[in-house]
Amino acid sequence: MPTFMVESSHTKEECVQSLDELKNKEPEILDKMEFGCMSGVHTGWATVDAANESEVRNMIPSDLRDKARVVEVSKFTPEQIESFHKA
Repeated sequence: MPTFMVESSHTKEECVQSLDELKNKEPEILDKMEFGCMSGVHTGWATVDAANESEVRNMIPSDLRDKARVVEVSKFTPEQIESFHKA
C-alpha cells in the first residue's frame, strides 16, 4: 500500500479552529499528526498509508482539504541508490 506525507498549514489565527476541525471531524488522522504550532510554525504533518491520494484527501476535513499538500513518498535502500548510478 502506498505511503503519503500530508502537510496541512494554517495561520496563527486559524490554529484553534483548524485543530477543532481535525478533532471533531477526523480524529483518526489527528492521532497521526505532528504539529509545529507550539514553535510558531502553524503546520501539521502526517504519514499515512492509503490506496491513493483521493483516499488520503478524504481523511482531511473539507475545510482544510484545499490547503493540504499530499505527496506519495517512498524509502530507498542503499542497493537502490547504487543502482541509480548504473542507469
